[in-house]
Amino acid sequence: MTTLFDPLRLGDITAANRVIMAPLTRDRAGPGQVPTPLMAAYYAQRASAGMIVSEATQVCAEGQGYLDTPGLYNAAQVAGWRHVTDAVHAKGGKIVAQLWHVGRISHVSLQPNGQAPVSSTARRANGKTFTAKGFEDVSAPRALRLDELPGIVAAYRHAARCAIDAGFDGVEVHGANGYLLEQFLRDSINDRSDAYGGPKEHRARLLLEVMNAIVAEIGAGRTGLRLSPVTPANDAQQDSDAQRLYDFVVEQLAPLQLAFLHVIEGATGGARDVAPFDYVALRARFKHGNAHGAWIVNNGYTRGMALQAVATGAADGVAFGKPFISNPDLVRRLRDDAPLAPLNRETLYGGTAAGYTDYPALAVTPA
Repeated sequence: MTTLFDPLRLGDITAANRVIMAPLTRDRAGPGQVPTPLMAAYYAQRASAGMIVSEATQVCAEGQGYLDTPGLYNAAQVAGWRHVTDAVHAKGGKIVAQLWHVGRISHVSLQPNGQAPVSSTARRANGKTFTAKGFEDVSAPRALRLDELPGIVAAYRHAARCAIDAGFDGVEVHGANGYLLEQFLRDSINDRSDAYGGPKEHRARLLLEVMNAIVAEIGAGRTGLRLSPVTPANDAQQDSDAQRLYDFVVEQLAPLQLAFLHVIEGATGGARDVAPFDYVALRARFKHGNAHGAWIVNNGYTRGMALQAVATGAADGVAFGKPFISNPDLVRRLRDDAPLAPLNRETLYGGTAAGYTDYPALAVTPA
């Protein structure tokens, strides 16, 4: 019987176990959105995860939506991330970069020249973001023009190449949580009437173009995707037919033979039953002939749920988010059924080492 602690193959990536560290925004990048030595220490502490998915990392300056989140599109950022990946690899870990464009979930103070954020729509989201002044309402976006969309695809492709240059083992495209790619996917947000709006085939076009471009650049075996079919995060209201939409997306992606698909079940960080959705049917579509990528599940999994999901074959791996913040040795704690340390919510976003790299691991018992 396969267990949560057995090795896992994700395309070209071999993970030592099936406990995945989910992406966690911590807002601690330095000037120029460059990763810092403190970030390298943080990720190295968590290198026992089978695979780390980095915090969401913007693919271009316009993709930023929160204060002090890292980028991955220029030489200084690549050099900063190289220290992170080297530190993780030195501890025997694997790490992929989550590539991110926030779209309309941003604020003019975070945008180049104070410009409006961009999206599939000109409608403002009912949400907040983290700025130099604290949490503020997001700004009204403008709808991207058709002639700008190739540039969005190119930004993702360039960031994927930068990720490999920075030493990452692969990338995960952020297609979830109400950010840009999902702003195009869902008809509750996308109100376009051009080739990227209207029927699901058009709304999925940008995501599919991004995935094809990245696969062409770095290979399918190093490329994954995160989806959240029914999450209401960031004012992402339910699509009129989420099952058909996401089934279609995964069917179109299957021939690419991606390394993995990372699926948020239910509301991100909230109720798993926020809206009906058949994840088993979705997984059945993530297959091309006899080949299929790894299926990673996420959202509110307990130790018992995770053990069962892998043992029964319901998932290949399980991603944990907040437990990894306060438990750098989460894999050991799950294996030993040890208590989990509590989380300090006051130090989640921004700051220094406090509530970041000062959570202790369990003491090692002498042999």
